[in-house]
Amino acid sequence: MRDFTRWIELEGAVNVRDLGGLATVDGGTTRFGRIYRSDNLQGLTERDVRVLVGDRALRNVVDLRSGPEVRLEGPGPLTAVPQVSIHHLTLFAEGGRYTDVEADTADTADTADTADGETIEGDKVLPWAVREENEERMAELRVTGYYYGYIRDRPDSVLAALRAMARDDGAAIVHCAAGKDRTGVLSALALEVAGATREAIIDDYVATGDRLEDILARLRASETYRVDLDTRPADDHRPRAEYMQQFLRVLDERFGGPLAWLASQGWTESDSRLLRARLRD
Repeated sequence: MRDFTRWIELEGAVNVRDLGGLATVDGGTTRFGRIYRSDNLQGLTERDVRVLVGDRALRNVVDLRSGPEVRLEGPGPLTAVPQVSIHHLTLFAEGGRYTDVEADTADTADTADTADGETIEGDKVLPWAVREENEERMAELRVTGYYYGYIRDRPDSVLAALRAMARDDGAAIVHCAAGKDRTGVLSALALEVAGATREAIIDDYVATGDRLEDILARLRASETYRVDLDTRPADDHRPRAEYMQQFLRVLDERFGGPLAWLASQGWTESDSRLLRARLRD
């Protein structure tokens, strides 16, 4: 059963929760008040900023959105707070004019155009279920493929994000657009390093479904995301346990687990100690 005390109620974001209070393999729990996860933060109100920066000592923001998303949606009010450091670390291989190298030649049916002509590739930004009728297994493999693409294409961003989350100068928050896919992958990796159980990691991932209607309403209010969302039934966007299970299974089978994959990319035991110290007593 999920611990609903982990939710943080804000006026300008709807999918904000603490990575504390989750079960660990040694019988403990992760620590509250150190690392948070969220959807878009550019709509935060003055009250929200006071809550995060003042009450919760937020000092590091890990923004996983692509460059075009930040330009189209805005960087958010936290960028104007002197004591907060913004770490913009996209998980896409941004070599083209738009979201990533493939977006230059993407079919227009898969892209969202805005008033100024800039484009994001919706299937990569919001990698949910297939549009056409298909078996659930195909949707699972498709979403997992995008998740694997994050670590394949931008291991540098993954490691830098985890290191920013491990900084001990205050609390950190990691976010993307919905706070589900890119944020879900980084949260899962951080929790794995901290020694959370797989059950707890997956439970945290699917918890986004509790706020799904509010998340979709926020995204549909934006020209950046509306086109992609309006072509799919709402339930297609629900996070499913099997998506995260499959992603972690891929890391287990190909690399010997998330920690082994991180080590293969230059993550050190010192890095692990720092991140564990953030999330463990």
